[in-house]
Amino acid sequence: MHRHRAWLRRGMAGLLASAALLAGVALAAEPVAVVTPAPAPSTSAAPGMSMVTFNLHHDREDWPARRKVILRELQALRPDAIALQEVIQKPHVRNQAAWLARKLGYDYQFVSTDPPGRFKRYGNALLTRRPVLARNDHLLAPLGDYRTVAHLRIDVDGQPVNVYATHLNERSDDSGSRIRGEQVADLLKFIATTSGTAPVVIAGDFNALVDAGDLSALRNHYGDSFGSVHVNNELAQVSTLNRHYYEAPSRIDHIFFQQDRLLAREARILFDRPYAEGRWASDHYGVWTRLQFAPSPGSPAATTP
Repeated sequence: MHRHRAWLRRGMAGLLASAALLAGVALAAEPVAVVTPAPAPSTSAAPGMSMVTFNLHHDREDWPARRKVILRELQALRPDAIALQEVIQKPHVRNQAAWLARKLGYDYQFVSTDPPGRFKRYGNALLTRRPVLARNDHLLAPLGDYRTVAHLRIDVDGQPVNVYATHLNERSDDSGSRIRGEQVADLLKFIATTSGTAPVVIAGDFNALVDAGDLSALRNHYGDSFGSVHVNNELAQVSTLNRHYYEAPSRIDHIFFQQDRLLAREARILFDRPYAEGRWASDHYGVWTRLQFAPSPGSPAATTP
């Protein structure tokens, strides 16, 4: 009887081991979606804000599926402000910024050259989870290029901050460079008339490398957050154009910050992995950055080595 029980125990153990092995093989064969993880929460207690910029690629390539992936990442990050480009609304497609804002519980500002009530509207947007102190928008010169800028002044724990979102001309020839230069000049004028005394952050798809002559007037006043954080890395190989769609790396999506008022502490690329086989969140990657308020001149923090 004892030998019979021992044989039964050995037989059951073998069956369980075989079942576990088969289950492991089945799980290994199951496709796994790859999603870019959110950055680990910062341990720094220094006050500041975080921001994301992302070109949505309007409603191409299964927007209902893509928006779930985008929403999940933004929910994990909980940035203070989000700049969106290529935002569209049309019959059977709710305004993409409005949909994301509602799901996130954020306020939003959408700006388009298409008048309200038109069957299709296309433009830029700013989303924020912070109280809005002021909002503006502007059609950039030259007017025939139909480019805009959205502006929100937000309250970040008692500190007002101006955030701007834009999308500049896409042409890669001399004409495009000239138009972008004109748009940057107009953007800077708009900022000067709307920012007051609060610090400034400018985000968007600039369709130009950060050191391009088109953006030189902007760079004279504002720092490149990603480049400031990754100053010792090979930045020429970093791309915000999705390498699945574009052959050469090109970092053209930027978050600029006012260097005398803010410090760039962290920055990373978002949505740079497919969420399923052959499926991407956009034809661009996103950029996330964390900015810290610079110490006031004369404060103990400003004089500490």
